[in-house]
Amino acid sequence: QVQLVESGGGLVQAGGSLRLSCAASGRTFSGYNMGWFRQAPGKEREFVAAIGWIAGTTIYADSVKGRFTISRDKAKNTLYLQMNSLKPEDTAVYYCAARLGSISYTSSYDYWGQGTQVTVSS
Repeated sequence: QVQLVESGGGLVQAGGSLRLSCAASGRTFSGYNMGWFRQAPGKEREFVAAIGWIAGTTIYADSVKGRFTISRDKAKNTLYLQMNSLKPEDTAVYYCAARLGSISYTSSYDYWGQGTQVTVSS
């Protein structure tokens, strides 16, 4: 079993920055790859970014490319999402997720956190 706990969300003005964290526990993560997703009110959950835990390979949604950076600290079993140049349309609940398969844009992840709210005011 894997537990994922997000933190770092909050209210920020447009153009500002936030860093989300996702602490993982329960099992070793050598075989897991991780991602960030978000869901805005009235919208479906969408992919944000993903990272290969071992090699650090990353992929991003076009909407965040160049503004967001996903990273991980293997020693701390922690995933991060650095969000810069935030826009009101980035407002959503952000979820981290883990999967045993290759990194993916899809929602086919095995474990999910409870989410953290990010609100960007204009």
